[in-house]
Amino acid sequence: MPAGESVSPISQVSDESVSEGSDKLVSEGSEELVVAVGTHGGEPEAGFDPIAGWGNSREPLVQSTLFKRDSEANLINDLATNYTISSDGLKWTVTIRDDVKFHDGVPLTARDVAFTFNTAANAGGNIDLSMLKKATAIDNYTIEFELNDPQSTFINKLVALGIVPEHAYNAETYGSNPIGSGPYKFVQWDKGQQVIFEANPDYYGQKPYFKKLTMLFMGSDSAFAAAKAGQVDLAEIPASYANQEVPGMKIVSLDSIDARGISFPMNPNTGEKTENSYAIGNNVTSDPAIRKALNIGIDRQALIEGALNGQGKEEFTGVDKLPWGNKEAIFEDGDIEEAKKILTEGGWIDTDGDGIVEKNGLEAEFTLLYPANAQDRQALAIALSEEARKLGINIKIVGKSWNEIDTLAHSTPVLFGFGSLDPADLYLKYYSKSYDPSSYNNIIMYSNPVVDNYLRKAITSVDLETANKNWQLAAWDGTTGFSAKGDATWLWIATINYVYIMDENLDIGTPRIQPHGADIFGNILEWKRTAN
Repeated sequence: MPAGESVSPISQVSDESVSEGSDKLVSEGSEELVVAVGTHGGEPEAGFDPIAGWGNSREPLVQSTLFKRDSEANLINDLATNYTISSDGLKWTVTIRDDVKFHDGVPLTARDVAFTFNTAANAGGNIDLSMLKKATAIDNYTIEFELNDPQSTFINKLVALGIVPEHAYNAETYGSNPIGSGPYKFVQWDKGQQVIFEANPDYYGQKPYFKKLTMLFMGSDSAFAAAKAGQVDLAEIPASYANQEVPGMKIVSLDSIDARGISFPMNPNTGEKTENSYAIGNNVTSDPAIRKALNIGIDRQALIEGALNGQGKEEFTGVDKLPWGNKEAIFEDGDIEEAKKILTEGGWIDTDGDGIVEKNGLEAEFTLLYPANAQDRQALAIALSEEARKLGINIKIVGKSWNEIDTLAHSTPVLFGFGSLDPADLYLKYYSKSYDPSSYNNIIMYSNPVVDNYLRKAITSVDLETANKNWQLAAWDGTTGFSAKGDATWLWIATINYVYIMDENLDIGTPRIQPHGADIFGNILEWKRTAN
């Protein structure tokens, strides 16, 4: 289990009864499973292609990965049988099983693994493989990964990427008709509606209990209605539904490492623009007094209770629960008087009596963006705005599409979600040279040479203890860091719970720790029905 606050895999939630279920349409005891998963993750725009993002850091179902993680985040083998790292950290050698076949009957070999990683690296997809120089099949069951930079976090890339067949891969068509070697075979995809998988009879691992898996792509309200009507076995639902009770169904709440946080553009607005002509900088959030006051002044637990219906945990650094989280960076929040003192000392004073502080004629006011279709984020943004008002800061919340947010995120705070078992995310978020205008890497354009030094030591170390120590120091070393005690680069608020309603006879075992976007199928091979 990651260090820090423990993560309880499952907690049951049930209180007030608000509705009665209809006759069940999902047959009890059936080896078919029908789920609605539209709230998080949802339908993959590019289909079921790992190189285009499908299953990255989650169970891809159709494909196998080299390694997986168990319910306590420990590394376990999937295709891999062993791995070694050279003393300089630049060569990783992985051996794989010799008994694996793709769904079309063709044996999976090291060539397929090398092909997958080289193709993904060249594609520049969701997984950052910029450190990979090349992957080479040494023999049928041995792959050598040559890195251009030693990376302590490279093992996480071997967990994240599903393996595709070299002989049957076409970037244009694979996502719509994928072939893999995982526990489930692709059957059909009715875009905008559902995807159907069936169990792989030749799977090399534990055979799944459920022989057919149908995923329905639904919004949260429709998914909850379908669950109440007995049309699905399991549905992801918003936190606001966590206390509801439906006959024949149970509510399950899963803790996660999925943190909600506000990005603060660190530079003032000087008229500079990105290569796409998007504005850079914000004259309010570039002032550290604003960032620090918000961090210390808001009451995170109050936000969780009000906006998230209690379904979450306080978060201060974005990685509090993880081995690279720094407990010394955590502080007491909800201190309104201290927050006001910070603002006053920073020159922010309410001179006109309107309740909003100003500095040199500039009001402490900014827009906060959130994805318009995310109910939980909208509720959190509203509650945060109310808390900020107590400090004399006016936050105007606006819901937009991600396409619109992308054009504004360099100059406007955004309510993001992040959460991964790969500490390289910290590197991409805070290392000054990781800024990439085409992605969310260092979207705030943060630059601190001391933090850069810690981040480089962490990511290039081949010793895990040394790496984790430097990740922690990057957050706070007693003098500086990216956390609120240092530069206050983000306003981290909470790690959310993922809430599901499911058939009362569905046993989902011990789920894996939930990352951003959830990994509800991470332990699908443990799932079964407990009654007929």
